[in-house]
Amino acid sequence: MRKTILLTVMAFLSALADAQDYSNAAAQANRLQSLAKAYPQLASLRSLGKTPGGHDLWLLTIGTGKTEDKPAIAVIGGVEGNHLLGTELSIGFAENMLKASASDSIRQLLARTTYYVFPNMSPDAMEQYFSRLKYERTGNGTETDDDRDGKLNEDGVDDLDGNGKITLMRIESPVGEYRLHPDDARVLIKADPAKGEKGKYILLQEGIDNDKDRQLNEDGEGGVSINRNLTYRHNVFAPGAGDFPASEKESRALLDFLFDAFNVYAVVSFGSNNNLSTPVTYNAAAAKERIVAGYQEPDAKANGMVSELYNKLTGLKDAPKTNPGGGDVLSWGYYHYTRYCFSTPGWWVPKTKPDTSRKEKAFTVEDPAANYLRWAQQQGITGTFTEWKTVQHSDYPGQRVEVGGIDPFVLTNPPYQLVPDIVKKHTEFLVKLAAQQAVIETANLKTEKLGNGLTRVSIDVMNTGGLSTHTKLGERSYFLKKMKVSVKTDKQEIVGGRKIFLLNSLEAGATQSFSWLVKGSGTISIEAGCPTAGTKTVQVTL
Repeated sequence: MRKTILLTVMAFLSALADAQDYSNAAAQANRLQSLAKAYPQLASLRSLGKTPGGHDLWLLTIGTGKTEDKPAIAVIGGVEGNHLLGTELSIGFAENMLKASASDSIRQLLARTTYYVFPNMSPDAMEQYFSRLKYERTGNGTETDDDRDGKLNEDGVDDLDGNGKITLMRIESPVGEYRLHPDDARVLIKADPAKGEKGKYILLQEGIDNDKDRQLNEDGEGGVSINRNLTYRHNVFAPGAGDFPASEKESRALLDFLFDAFNVYAVVSFGSNNNLSTPVTYNAAAAKERIVAGYQEPDAKANGMVSELYNKLTGLKDAPKTNPGGGDVLSWGYYHYTRYCFSTPGWWVPKTKPDTSRKEKAFTVEDPAANYLRWAQQQGITGTFTEWKTVQHSDYPGQRVEVGGIDPFVLTNPPYQLVPDIVKKHTEFLVKLAAQQAVIETANLKTEKLGNGLTRVSIDVMNTGGLSTHTKLGERSYFLKKMKVSVKTDKQEIVGGRKIFLLNSLEAGATQSFSWLVKGSGTISIEAGCPTAGTKTVQVTL
C-alpha cells in the first residue's frame, strides 16, 4: 500500500515538474495523443515519419468534417531546435483551441477552417535542452562533415568547467576583438577601432580544438537544420544547410504534405525570422527580378495588415531585426510555396529601462546580453548566468582562459512561467487570422426568359474576406488551383458563355459578374470557389 502511494506521489511530482518546464519529445507526444483521444471528432494525429534521431514528426489536424476541403492554416513549430517556445506555441495553441471547442465561435470557426499543426520539426536538436550537456543546437541527427575533411563529428563542444552547460570562452590576447562592456563587466562587446577602442579578448564557444585544425567546435554532432535546408536560396556548403535542398527527412515530410495540401492559404511558423512584429516593405526592384527577391506590392500590404493585427493582440514591442538567411521556412513559404507566410519568435527579451531605485543608469552601449542580465535581475530570475572561471586550456598555453557567460537557451526562450500567457495571445492571433481568410459569396442572381427555351442567367461572385484568394505571387504559379466559376447542367445546354471560368485570384472585397445563355428547363447549379477559399454552390431554376 505504501509503495503504491509512493509511486502515485512520485508520478504526480514528475508531472508537476514537467508542467513547470518545456516538454521533451516524449512529453510532447503524450500531449498530442491526449488531444487526439479527447477530441476524436475535431483532432486527428499522425506521424509523417521518423527523424534521423528516431523521433516522430507529428501532424495534428484540427477541424470538422472533410478537413481537406476547407481553407487551411499551417502552423509550424520547432523550426529551429534551440527555440523551444515555438513548439510550446504550436501545441499550446492546439490545446487552447480544442479546450474552447464547445463555444459557438470556435465551433463555427472549425466548421469553415482547418488547422494543420506541425508541433516540432526539429526534435533531434531540441532534445539537447533535456540532455546532461546543455547547448544550443539546431541540426538534426544526420552525421555531417561540416569542415569538409573527410571525417564526421570529430570536433564538437567540450564542457571545460564541468557544469553541464556550454557557454562562452574568453581568452586574453593582444589581437582580441572584444572588450568588457563599460556598464557590465560580465559582458563582452566588440571594440570599435574607429573610436580608439582596443580589444583585449578573443571570444569563442566553450570547447577544444579536438582535431587540431586550428578551428574550434566546427564539426560537432547535429548536422542539418530544417530552417536552412529548404529550397529558396539554399546556401550550398554552408554549415547546417545540408548537401542539397530538402535533403532531410524532416524537410521532405513537411514539403511533401504541404505541396499536396492545396487548401492551405497561409503558413505561420515560430522561429527566429520575424515579419509579424515588423512587416516586410515593398521593394519594386527586388519584386521585379527574374528570380523574385521581394514581396509583390499587394502581398506586402497584406503582410502589413496581418502585422498590425498581430501587434495589437500580442502587445509586443521593440522586436529585434531579422534577415532570413536562405533555405528558411519563411522564405520558402512565400517565394516557392507562394502562400501568405508569417513568422515570429513569439517572445524576445524586453528592452529594459534602468531601475533608479537600484541606482541603475542607462547603458552607454546597447547590447542584448547586458539588456538580458538587467531584465533578469529586475524580474528576480536567477541561475541563468555562469560566472567567469579560469580554466587550463591546451590550445592556449600561457594565456588566461576563462569560461562563463549567459547560459544556453535563455536569450531566445522565456522562463516557462511566462509561456501560458504568450500561448494565449498567439492562440487569439491564429483565431483572428482565420477570420481574415478569403470567403466566397454570391449575390444578384437573376434569370431572364428570352423565348425559344432560352434563359439568361447572371450572378455576381465576391470575396468578402480580408485576404485575396491567392497571393499576387501565387497568381503566377501553375501549381496552385485557381479560382473557378462553373455551371453544372443535367440535360440543359450552355449556348452562350463558358461553362468554366478560371480566375488567377479574387482579391479581398472584389466582385466579378458572370452570365450565361442556357437552353432548356429544370435546375442547374453554379459553383464558385477554390481550395484556399472554399466553394459556394447556388441552385438555379430556369
